[in-house]
Amino acid sequence: MESIRELFKIGVGPSSSHTMGPHKAAVSFRQQYPDAASYRVVLYGSLAATGKGHLTDFTIKETLATKPVDIVWDHTTLMPLHPNALRLQALDVAGHCTGEQIVYSVGGGAIKDEKTFYEKNPSIYPHSSMAEILAYTSEKRMLLWEYVEECEGPALWDYLNTVWQTMQNTIAQGLEKRGVLPGSLNLERKARRYLHNAEHSPQYLRRMNNLFAYALACAEENASGGQVVTAPTCGSCGVVPAVCRLIKEIYQFEDITILHALATAGLFGNLAKSNASISGAEVGCQGEIGVACAMAAAAVCQLEGGDNRRIAYAAEMGLEHHLGLTCDPVDGLVQIPCIERNALAASRALDCATYALMSDGEHRISYDDVLATMMQTGLDMNKDYRETARGGLARFFKAKLLKLKKKTFPRRRKNKKQ
Repeated sequence: MESIRELFKIGVGPSSSHTMGPHKAAVSFRQQYPDAASYRVVLYGSLAATGKGHLTDFTIKETLATKPVDIVWDHTTLMPLHPNALRLQALDVAGHCTGEQIVYSVGGGAIKDEKTFYEKNPSIYPHSSMAEILAYTSEKRMLLWEYVEECEGPALWDYLNTVWQTMQNTIAQGLEKRGVLPGSLNLERKARRYLHNAEHSPQYLRRMNNLFAYALACAEENASGGQVVTAPTCGSCGVVPAVCRLIKEIYQFEDITILHALATAGLFGNLAKSNASISGAEVGCQGEIGVACAMAAAAVCQLEGGDNRRIAYAAEMGLEHHLGLTCDPVDGLVQIPCIERNALAASRALDCATYALMSDGEHRISYDDVLATMMQTGLDMNKDYRETARGGLARFFKAKLLKLKKKTFPRRRKNKKQ
C-alpha cells in the first residue's frame, strides 16, 4: 500500500473523481503541450453522465483557460479500463490533433493512463491485508496507529496535522454559511440550522445534532466547490471529520490523539483503496460512504479505548452494513442523497464503534472479507447505479419533476380544422 497521504488529499469539491482527477489530468496535459493552439477533451462513461453536475467541464476549462477548449460529451462509449475516462487532445491552428492522452480518474483524486493503469504505486507497507496487520501488531504489541507511524515515519504527523486543521476549517466555513447551494435543485444549506437546534436540545440530542451539523457542513462545502479533505473521497468528506470533532469535544482530547485516530482511519481507507475500490463510478456509493463509515468507526473505537481487534470489528461493520449502496446522484449533483448520507453514516459509525466496544472483538466476517464482497458487489451492480444519474433516486426524482412540469405547463392542443 502507498502512503495515506495519497488517501487524505486536500482539494476543492464537489468530486474527487470528477473534479480533482480531471483537474490533475488537465494540468499534466497542459505541461506536455503548452504550445497547442487549442484543446479538445472528450468525456466518457460516468464523467459524461454526471460531469456537468460535478463541474468536470468547468474545472477542465479553468485549468486550460489560456487556450480555447472544446468539451465533447460522449454518453455512449465505455472505455475498457475504468468508467471514468477522458481523452485529452492538443490541436494546432488548423484543428489537427498533434498529441493526445487517455486518462482514467480512478477515485479519490488519483489518475492513471493506459501505460500505468495496472502499475502499483511504490508500497511503503509490508503487509497487504488487515489479517496480516493484526497478526503483526499482536506479535509486536503495537497499536494500529503505531504501525502506521512505523511504516510512514514520524513526518506523517505534520501532514495529518494539516489534514486535521483543514477538516476543522471546512466545518467552520460550512457552519457559517446560509442560503442555497449552486445547481438545479435549489437545495438549502442546513448545517447552521442543525447547530442552532443542538443548542436548544437535551444532551443526547444535542450531541447528535452537533454530529449532523458537522457532517452537513463539510458535505455542503464540498457541494459548493469549497476546500475539503478526501476521506476517502470528496463526496464522503464529512463523515470522518464530524465524528473526530464530536469525540474531541466530548473527551477534550489533544490534537495529537485525533491525529493518531486519523492514522488508523487512513489505514482502513488505504486497504479499501488498494484491495477494492473507493470509486463510486466503479462500485457505487458503498465504496465512498461505506468506506468513510468504516474509517470513522475505526477512529471512534480507538478514541474510546478499543483494542486493535475491536477497532477492526467496528470498521468491518461500518462497511458491511453499507454493502450494495448505490451511487445515484439526483441531476448529477453531489447533493441528494449525498449530503444526508454523510450525516447518517457519521451516526452509524458511532453505533458501530459502540457495538464493537461492548463485544469481545471476535467476529466471523473480517474486514478483508467485506472488502472482497464490496468489490464483487460493485462489479455485479448495474452501471445505472454507479454514478451515472440514470438509476435509483436520480431516475425517479427526474420522472417526478417531468410529471410535475407537464401538470403545471400542459401542452396546448392544436385546433382541429372544421
